[in-house]
Amino acid sequence: MDGKEKDEKNVVVAKTPAELQKMRLDKLMKNPSKEVFIPESSQERKPRDPLEFIRNVWGSSAGAGSGDFHVYRGVRRREYARQKYVDEKFERDNADAEYQKKLEKNQTEAEIRTAKKRAKRLKKKQKQKGKKPKKEQEEKEESDEESEDEETEESREQDCDKGHNSNQNGDMGHNSNQNGDMGYNSEENCDTEVKSEKSENHNDNKRKGYRSNKQHALVDEKQFQISANTNGS
Repeated sequence: MDGKEKDEKNVVVAKTPAELQKMRLDKLMKNPSKEVFIPESSQERKPRDPLEFIRNVWGSSAGAGSGDFHVYRGVRRREYARQKYVDEKFERDNADAEYQKKLEKNQTEAEIRTAKKRAKRLKKKQKQKGKKPKKEQEEKEESDEESEDEETEESREQDCDKGHNSNQNGDMGHNSNQNGDMGYNSEENCDTEVKSEKSENHNDNKRKGYRSNKQHALVDEKQFQISANTNGS
């Protein structure tokens, strides 16, 4: 019965890699609880340790034949391979250790840089937060000053209006007094103008007299020189 059932099943052949992958995935999903076998990564083959004592080999004698030489040659080859493996492993371990140190160093430097940048960002944010209320206070103070100026202007306008209304009743008498004041002011202006003209004329006369006196003195000196020359001759 089992053989007949197997024969009855259709055999599916994957024609493309995608179909093959689909078949494998379907097979895995039929039983999800089953553990999947994942092969381990390929590791390098470690050579066996050297033998402490090699039997059935002639010692250092002249009777050693070619068979003994082949045994020696195999032992030598294995020893060279072991030494090469040890040297490569040592170099690889040192390279891995240096790489890990470099990674740790880069990580610490990156953390230090990020910490510095974070501190700068926080400091900048704090400065910006400190500046905002100052600006708001300045704006409030400016608005308060503007409101005070407006209030003072309004109060002045009201006082002026009150004074104008109170003075309207005595406009006639005030106008007559103003006319008298205008006449008095005009008389004062005339007196000051007359005084300034007199002082200017006086100064001009002084200058003219000084010039005439200087000219007379020059004429007298010339006449004296002429008379002296005539007497000497």
